[in-house]
Amino acid sequence: MNFTLEQIAHLVGGKLDGSKETKVNTISSIEDAEEGSITFLSNPKYELLIYKTQASAVIVDEKLILSKKINTALIRVANPYAAFTALLEAYDQLLSFNKTGIEQPSFIHKTATYGSDIYVGAFAYIGSNVKIGDQVKIYPNAYIGDDVTIGHQTIIHPGVKIYAKSMIGSHCTLQAGAIVGSDGFGYAPLKDGSYKKIPQLGNVVLQDHVDVGANTVIDCATFNTTLIKKGVKLDNLIQIGHNTMIGKNSVIAAQTGVAGSVKIGDNCKIGGQVGIAGHLKIAAETQIQAQSGVSKNTKLAQTIYGTPAIDFNNYLRSYTIYKKLPEVMKQIEKIEEKLLNL
Repeated sequence: MNFTLEQIAHLVGGKLDGSKETKVNTISSIEDAEEGSITFLSNPKYELLIYKTQASAVIVDEKLILSKKINTALIRVANPYAAFTALLEAYDQLLSFNKTGIEQPSFIHKTATYGSDIYVGAFAYIGSNVKIGDQVKIYPNAYIGDDVTIGHQTIIHPGVKIYAKSMIGSHCTLQAGAIVGSDGFGYAPLKDGSYKKIPQLGNVVLQDHVDVGANTVIDCATFNTTLIKKGVKLDNLIQIGHNTMIGKNSVIAAQTGVAGSVKIGDNCKIGGQVGIAGHLKIAAETQIQAQSGVSKNTKLAQTIYGTPAIDFNNYLRSYTIYKKLPEVMKQIEKIEEKLLNL
C-alpha cells in the first residue's frame, strides 16, 4: 500500500485538510501510529490522542473542532468508523487479490475451466468439470471436487475441502480448514442395534458474499440442497447439518451446532455455542443468545435464551427467582419447623 492522501480522501468520500501529495503505506491504531501510517478517531472522548499521534493522517468527524495545533493531516468525513472500515476493505482487497498464476506442483483436471487472474497455490487439487470465475484465489492444499462451481473474486484459503457438486457464489471467503459438502449425518437403525449409512446424494449451495470460518463444516443434503443464502456470515467451528437452509444476512457465532433440516430466516443473529434441534423453523430476525439450546420454533424478531430456550425477558425474570431459591428454601424450612412445633 502506497497511496496519496488525495487518493484516500476520494476513496472514503472525505475532505482533506493537509497536503494532497503526502503518502501513507500502512494502517494503524491511533495509539501506535507512526509516520507513513493512517488511522481514525470516531469517539470524541479519545480526542486527546490526536494531539499525540505520529500518524501522517487521521480520518475524523467532519464536525470535529480541535482545541490545539496538530502535526498530522485530517480527512473529514460524516462517519469516521464507516470510512475507516471502507479503507480496511480496500486494503484487504489489495492484499487478497495480488496473487496470480498457477504454482507447481498442483493439479487441474483437463476438463476444468477458469477465468482471468486466478491464483492456484501449490498442492491444490481441482477436479473434473470444475468451473472457476475471474480473480478467484485458491491457496495451497485446497481440494476442489468434481463438478464444483466457484463464482468471481472468491477466496479459498489453505486446506479448504469442497466436495463434488457444491456451488460457491461470487465474493465468498472460505477460511482455512472449512469443509463444504461432506456427508450429512444420516443412518438407518437396524434390528440388531447397528446402523446402516444412508447415502447423501445432494449438494451444498453458497450464494454470493457468504463467509465461512475456519474449520466450519457444512453437510450436503440427502437428496436436494443445503442452502446458505446471500450475505450469511459463519464463524469458526460451526456445524451445519444436512438439508438446512440459512436465510440472507444471518450471522452465526463460533461453536454453534445446527441439526439437519433446520430453516433459519433472514437477518437472524445466533450466538456462540448454541444448539438447534433438527427440523425447526427459526423465524426471520430471531436473536438467540449464546449457549442456548433451541428445541421449538421461534416467532418473528423474537429474542430467546436458556436451555431449553425461552423468551429472553421471561428468562431474566425466571432467573431472578432461581437465584433466590436457596433463601426461599430456608424460609420454607423455618415455616415447616414452626408448623411441627404447634
